[in-house]
Amino acid sequence: MDRIERDFYLRDPEEQADFLLQTWCNECQQVDLGMTDPVEYELDGKIAIEGKCKKCGNSVTTEIAPDDGDDTWQ
Repeated sequence: MDRIERDFYLRDPEEQADFLLQTWCNECQQVDLGMTDPVEYELDGKIAIEGKCKKCGNSVTTEIAPDDGDDTWQ
C-alpha cells in the first residue's frame, strides 16, 4: 500500500502540541522529549506522525490510534 501524505497542521493546535510532546525516542530511550518537523501520513490503514527528536535529532514516529481523538480519519 502507498504512503498517503496528510496535513498535520489541519489538526487543532492543542492536539498538535500533544502529539509533538508525547513521543518516544529509540536512540535516547526516553519518553516525551518532543519532536520537530512533523510529517503526518497514512500507511496500511494506520496514521502516523514522523519527526525529529528534539534532543538527539534522530527520527521518531508516533502512531495515532482511532481512540486518540483523531476525528480526521476518512
